[in-house]
Amino acid sequence: MEYQVSARKYRPASFASVVGQEALTTTLKNAVKSGKLAHAFLFCGPRGVGKTTCARIFAKTINCENPSADGDACGECESCRAFAEQRSYNVFELDAASNNSVENIKQLMEQTRIPPQIGKYKVFIIDEVHMLSTQAFNAFLKTLEEPPSYVIFILATTEKNKLLPTILSRCQIYDFDRMTVPNTVKHLKMIAEREGYTYEEEALEVIAEKADGGMRDALSIFDQAASFCQGDITLEKVIKDLNLLDIDDYFQLVDLSLQNKCAEAMVLLNRMLADGMDGGNIISGFAEHIRNVMMAKDAQTIPLLEASKRYAQRYQEQAQKCPATFLYKALQILTRCDLNYRMSSNKRLLVEITLIEVAQITQPADTGDGAPRLGRRLKSLFSKITPKQLEPAVQVAGAVSSLQNTQQTVLQGGGVPMSAQSEKVEKSVQPVPEIPAAAITAPKMRISALGGTFGSLKKKDTVQVSAAEEELVSNGAVKAFDNEQLGFQWMAMCNRMAQNRKLIGLATSMRNLEPRITEYPNVEIVVTNSILLDQLKEINSRIRATLAKELSNSEIQVSYRLAENTEIKRVLTPPELFEKLKNQYSVFNHLVKELELELM
Repeated sequence: MEYQVSARKYRPASFASVVGQEALTTTLKNAVKSGKLAHAFLFCGPRGVGKTTCARIFAKTINCENPSADGDACGECESCRAFAEQRSYNVFELDAASNNSVENIKQLMEQTRIPPQIGKYKVFIIDEVHMLSTQAFNAFLKTLEEPPSYVIFILATTEKNKLLPTILSRCQIYDFDRMTVPNTVKHLKMIAEREGYTYEEEALEVIAEKADGGMRDALSIFDQAASFCQGDITLEKVIKDLNLLDIDDYFQLVDLSLQNKCAEAMVLLNRMLADGMDGGNIISGFAEHIRNVMMAKDAQTIPLLEASKRYAQRYQEQAQKCPATFLYKALQILTRCDLNYRMSSNKRLLVEITLIEVAQITQPADTGDGAPRLGRRLKSLFSKITPKQLEPAVQVAGAVSSLQNTQQTVLQGGGVPMSAQSEKVEKSVQPVPEIPAAAITAPKMRISALGGTFGSLKKKDTVQVSAAEEELVSNGAVKAFDNEQLGFQWMAMCNRMAQNRKLIGLATSMRNLEPRITEYPNVEIVVTNSILLDQLKEINSRIRATLAKELSNSEIQVSYRLAENTEIKRVLTPPELFEKLKNQYSVFNHLVKELELELM
């Protein structure tokens, strides 16, 4: 006998055999028994839950010559036999995904003119009806509203929101439910027994959870597992065949995170990856596990768990050990990782950092041996630094805070950037001597507040250099500088400009430029577009005055030119720019390490 997949072999043939849609099938049977049939039905719901199957059963039942007392077809009359043998002329199925034009609908309308030869009704089943074109919908409206008395339309779709309101208003709407894990497991047990398979209930539960509410998906996975297991369906074999993570690993990850055991969590992650698991699946599965633990924390939400009784009990036990704040923060961290996973160039590192963050949620701010906790904020190291010693770091730390704005590319004209005062950063920073915390009071500060400000500038400022700046430029200072110092002072100047909201766009564009020494002390800046070039030329005198002041070289000259096609570089993301600054400027890298700065 020719092999048939379980989804076709065990496809329901009566309303009584439909799984998980009791309320809906009862309504349809009552409509058949009472003879009160609408002329158009809309079956909508997720994939693989029985929409098309119920449409076929309904079409067969309303044409049955001898329906049973409970509203099911007899299966013996000529109409039922013709339907079973797929030779009935009363049932027409149209796949709207591939037949979505006006011509296809017109051909279907022609069929409605011919009355049925056997039975009472001609039934037109249109699957994936949301795929019809707008013109096809409009051509269908009149016939859908007032079809011949012997015509019934059954529309099926997975995306009801894409249908026109004029279509929805002409149909009786039936919403199909997702399959629950218990219903799916019960159906799989029946099929396994009929096929003579031995099984472990936990294995069938894993298959049901993997199907995510679709019976057709569950049957396809069941066939795959049965083939791999050779009729002996065990949990271990199913997990290996489907390349799934053992749920015990997630329970272990939560336990390790509560104990702040980052090293053990990394070892467990390495074993998962070595077994062929995808990092993205690990994160999404871990997030789902945390969600289940959260649902198990309250008796009212325990029914929302889609798990077996055995695992539901384990979820409840673990929920008693997990603080609510841990669960909320873990979900936030895992969701953020899930969003960034596809864009990450080093996916394993992203997963590792994410699990470390989860493992440190309940960890104290500082451990007993004085080692600071790995986190996303500045540590208590500031309590060991006097305000006097902190001054060399002010300008660099200010540059870090503005990196988050580098993705804005809008060019703004208007005000002219120039700082009233700017701290001078040494090329290298000496180690900071340790001072007792009780001896000083560390100033409270935000990284975004460090650096100068351009707030005093107004929109109508002129581009002329002030007398004090002119005196500074022409004071005869000729201190030597290199490209590293030049780039550092350029970035510091852009940072001060960004403090003025009106200049954020211009400052952002300037950060992506890289000034270079051509013929010392002449500096050339290659600009990527003509608009930015004109803006820079307008404020060239102020730019030159600022660089001359910060570099202590009155002979500096600044020129600009438009970039060639081969010189245009893509705009760096904040993390890329942060790494570039660390690699390019030793002072910046030294301060990042000393102050434990991180990009947020």
